[in-house]
Amino acid sequence: MALVAILDADKEGFLRSNRSLVQTAGRAARNINGRVIMYADKITESMRMTIEETNRRREKQIKYNTENGIVPQQIKKSKTSVFATADGKSRKNMGYVENTETTIAADPLIAYMNKEDFQKQITNTKRKMELAARELDFMEAARLRDEMFELEKLVAEK
Repeated sequence: MALVAILDADKEGFLRSNRSLVQTAGRAARNINGRVIMYADKITESMRMTIEETNRRREKQIKYNTENGIVPQQIKKSKTSVFATADGKSRKNMGYVENTETTIAADPLIAYMNKEDFQKQITNTKRKMELAARELDFMEAARLRDEMFELEKLVAEK
């Protein structure tokens, strides 16, 4: 069950406008037992319009369901299917998988660099990697490490 409570719903403003209230109510409506409770001292124009729009949409949906013989049902998935990947394998024991693609080969300047330029770039990348590690930005440090290894491979090929 999705329960959405809108406190101070009668306070007009950005998050209490007709559009925002309709969007908020729509989020709850996606659940078969969704409910929206608007707490207010008085019914504002935005609240009235939201209630009318919600009722209009509900009537339209009920009419469509009746005409087409549709009985709304909650989607039931097994717990394992929620954690399955596209190929059907379970993700239950998978941890973070780092992106293995390196972007250094896509640099258009690589084709025009000589060994000296590569060495300068490797030194610069190593300095940036060490700085990232000192600042505890290990993801950036790992990315720079991979970039440095890719540069070293390209130097060996030249």
